[in-house]
Amino acid sequence: MSDTVFECVIPYIHDSHDRQSVSLVCRRWYELDSQTRKHVTIALCYSSTPEQLRKRFPYLESLKLKGKPRAAMYNLIPEDWGGFVKPWVGEIARSFRCLKMLHFRRMIVTDEDLMVLAKARGNGLHVLKLDKCSGFSTDGLLQICRFCRNLKTLFFEESQVTEKDGQWLHELALNNTVLETLNFYMTDISKASFQDLELIARRCKSLTSLKISECDSLDLVGFFRDANSLQEFGGSWFQDTAEHYGNVVYPPRLCGLSLNYMGTYEVPIVFPAASRLKKLDLLYALLNTEDHCLLLQRCPNLEVLEARNVIGDRGMEVLANYCKKLKRLRIERGADELEMEFEEGVVSQRGLTAIAQGCLELEYIAVYVSDITNAALECMGLHLRNLQDFRIVLLDREEVITDLPLDNGVRTLLSCCDKLRRFALYLRPGGLTDVGLTYIGQYSQNIRWMLLGYVGESDKGLLGFSKGCPSLRKLEVRGCCFSEHALASAVLQLRSLRYLWVQGYRGSPNGFDFLTMARPFWKIEIIPSRKVSVGEDKEVEHPAHVLAYYSLTESRTDFPDSVIPLRYHFKAV
Repeated sequence: MSDTVFECVIPYIHDSHDRQSVSLVCRRWYELDSQTRKHVTIALCYSSTPEQLRKRFPYLESLKLKGKPRAAMYNLIPEDWGGFVKPWVGEIARSFRCLKMLHFRRMIVTDEDLMVLAKARGNGLHVLKLDKCSGFSTDGLLQICRFCRNLKTLFFEESQVTEKDGQWLHELALNNTVLETLNFYMTDISKASFQDLELIARRCKSLTSLKISECDSLDLVGFFRDANSLQEFGGSWFQDTAEHYGNVVYPPRLCGLSLNYMGTYEVPIVFPAASRLKKLDLLYALLNTEDHCLLLQRCPNLEVLEARNVIGDRGMEVLANYCKKLKRLRIERGADELEMEFEEGVVSQRGLTAIAQGCLELEYIAVYVSDITNAALECMGLHLRNLQDFRIVLLDREEVITDLPLDNGVRTLLSCCDKLRRFALYLRPGGLTDVGLTYIGQYSQNIRWMLLGYVGESDKGLLGFSKGCPSLRKLEVRGCCFSEHALASAVLQLRSLRYLWVQGYRGSPNGFDFLTMARPFWKIEIIPSRKVSVGEDKEVEHPAHVLAYYSLTESRTDFPDSVIPLRYHFKAV
């Protein structure tokens, strides 16, 4: 293929893995990839430096940058671990003149960072996502809303933001006419004015998604009236009967809802819009099993559902019978007191089997279950051929599970679902033998990310696992019995592995066994065991962690006292 032809073709190659392969063909194709790459995702902010990114991809238009490991969402990583966005913002302000879209996830962002970003990028910034970030306040948001008047997306859902006033939202309403997505869902923002939201609805005719923090739905009557293009909404509450909210009419194009604090008496409010809903989030709705059933049977076009396990097996069966277009299903764990109040509020193999037989288009499933069998896993493998992301957590409750281990069910699931790219299996001790762990390695040909919890019986299972998984790039392990030496040996066998996080392992007396996996560009960090407060007067012991990853940097410069950089620690000794 001539360079002229390829120069015309390469802009249409968007998959990052295809791009990576292309760049290895020859020097000229490497340069073409460098000049034409528009988007880059950096899965760990310490795997590269801002300067290296600038030299490699000077004309980026979109950047997604991840900071703290995913375990930080569950308070498993020390607060001071790192993940500062400051050096990246500095380089973005100086060099990336084409950058329009920024997505920071689990990072520490300060008001100063946002001010530098706002003044440097100004009207050139179209998308800003601060996803589960911390360290900033509404003063920083005010600068973004004042200087970035072409923002199409402003997103900081689940971020820890300090609220000083609501002026940032007023500034956004006055300055912006092109906003499409505004999301500050699940934050502590309480001073946002519904009059400013109405002004945004009137000025921003292209607004399609709004997810806010808590407010009474009656305050949004004017907003709903003016937001004619709105397709997704979330965040308000209902605190009275349906008759009290007669004036609340959802926009005609609305097809996605996230409902907060809605009880049995308010469910009929949603009925008029239920038939056109494609996305429904009930994680923070106060519904019982019967309420879920009444609502879901009115949602024939539903494609995405998030709920808690109070939905129960009966709710899962209703979902399977009425929501044939379902593609994504997430069932989180509910509060223990709610599970006790609603006896049906558990999901087991009965509900999973119903979903497998009724929702054949399912691509993603993540469920906390109270019971599971090999037959249910086999049924899912035989029916859900479009499955790309599978995650199961077996709750550690008092019930005795009679069908463990799950070796055969896992083997059937993995061998039949050849489109799987992400896989999580979090069980109890005895849930999977060494043979089952070997099956996971053998049948995970295309899986790139994997989480394993309480699986296997010995190092033999891990070493059998490591002989497979040819595409695995990211591995997370919790609560297993593996030794340092076995973990290091497995890493050397997993040729595609770029990232490893393990909590709980059999440590050697001095930690030297981890040096078996030491090699160029491979960084190893150890977080020693520590006590963590979980209440006013209660502490739990967190086992030691090991975090290892490929990095082009020499070393981190911001190691906290709670982390030991193993390679450099021993070099110093």
